[in-house]
This record gives sequence, C-alpha cells and structure tokens, in this order.
Amino acid sequence: MFKFSAVLQNRVMFQYVKYAVYLALLNNVYLFLGEELEAAAALNVAVTSFASFFQTFSATIDTAAWLILLLCFELETYVLSDRSLRGITGHIIRLIRSVCLLAIAIACWGYFGEFYNLLAVEPLDPSACRELNGDWSIMIDLDRYESLSLSSCLQGDWVLLSNYDRVAAERDLLQGAVWLAVIDFINSVAWILVVVLLEIEVRRVLATMYRTGSTSGAFYRSKMCLYSTLFGAAVYWGFEGTFLDFWDAVLWLFAFFVIEGNVMSWRAETDSVAD
Repeated sequence: MFKFSAVLQNRVMFQYVKYAVYLALLNNVYLFLGEELEAAAALNVAVTSFASFFQTFSATIDTAAWLILLLCFELETYVLSDRSLRGITGHIIRLIRSVCLLAIAIACWGYFGEFYNLLAVEPLDPSACRELNGDWSIMIDLDRYESLSLSSCLQGDWVLLSNYDRVAAERDLLQGAVWLAVIDFINSVAWILVVVLLEIEVRRVLATMYRTGSTSGAFYRSKMCLYSTLFGAAVYWGFEGTFLDFWDAVLWLFAFFVIEGNVMSWRAETDSVAD
C-alpha cells in the first residue's frame, strides 16, 4: 500500500488527479444549474431583476465564480513565474479574481436571502387544503419541490411559506430546509474568509515579506478553524443534504488543499532565494 506522501511525489499522477477534480467541479456547475432550473420551474419563479437572478441561481453562480477564482490561484501559485505575476498578467488575474469575489459575495447574500425567506410562514388549516389547486407545490427539502396533493395536505402539520408563490411545507421538513440554508450561508462566508487569507498570503509572497512568526501562526490557526468549519458542513450535508452538496464540498476541500500546497512550496522557494 502506497503512503499518501508517496502519491504526492508522483507529480504526473497528481497533476492528472488535480485536473480531474477541476473538471468534476466544472461538471457540478452544470448539475447545480439543472437543479436550480427545476426548482425555479416548480416555484413558478420569474426572474425579473438582478437580485432575483442571483437568489434563484445562487449555487450555480457561486460555483462558477469559485471555479474561475480557483484557476486564478492555480495560475498564481503553480503555473506562472513571479516575474509574470508582478507585471500586467498579475494585474489581469487580480482583476478577474476581484470580479469573481464580487459575484461570490452577492451569491452569499443570495444564500442569506433564501434562509430569510424560509422564516416567514403561516399555519395552514387542514380544512383549507381543498381550496388549494394543482398550481401549488410542497417543499420536501431545500430547493426540492413536488406537486401538492390533497391526501398529503390533510395529514401532518402544514404551513404556507409567505415569501414564496403558492408553496406549502410540512413543519418538520421546513425546519430541515432552514438548517440546510443556514449551513449554505455559513459555508459561503467561511470560504470567502479562506480566500481573503490566501489573497494576503499571495501578496506577501510576491512582496517577499513572508517570514514565520506570530503572524504566520495566526494565519495557520485561522485557516484551520475555517477548514474545520467547511469540513463540518460537508459532513452535515453527507447526512442531511443531497449527495451533490456533499460531493461538491469534498471536491472543493481537495482543490484548496492543492492550492495550499502550492502556496507552501512557492513560499519556501521564495524564502530560499531571499536568503
């Protein structure tokens, strides 16, 4: 059995694995788009504004922007030379990354908006079920809906979602959806903070200012806390969410493990040259 360190030393194989993960993340953009289009159709959602577009397709936009941002970090920390990064190429990459971060921040707000919208509910009297027609949907999970049937409506504790158009939910299932929405938002905020720390590290390496000490220790502890939060979210999705959410989280953790490794090697190389 090969040890993990031995696998990493096989650079050719590792490169294949790395880019296979990047392709899998690209495929997830397509899968999230299909999932959100299906949810929008079930909710009869009409995208009429910039805000509604980001809220409706927050996961797709978020994943696509993250993928572009990931490739920017790959170029900076592995592919391009320091000389290129200090020139116009570096400025272009940082501009693209800034646009991606703006899209990610807006998508993060979309996750919060989705959580907020789930909180406004009204009790549904079982006797009123007969007044609901086939245009109504029931929420069975976050972003998952089915057509409302009279038999299901007459049983259980049901509520109407005030911020949605003709959507009802069983109270227990709605609570599960609320927790998933909370995890989505926390996960998004944690990833943004990871990127902020990585951005600071990249700029310090380029400025050859990085030295071990109290600051680097604080960076390490902060990132370990954030990665622990992200790992916890992945575990939660593994038990309570969909397989796509869990799989996507695992791929992103691996992808940023690669970027962290790139930064460590790049930093060591820069420090050795400076010394």
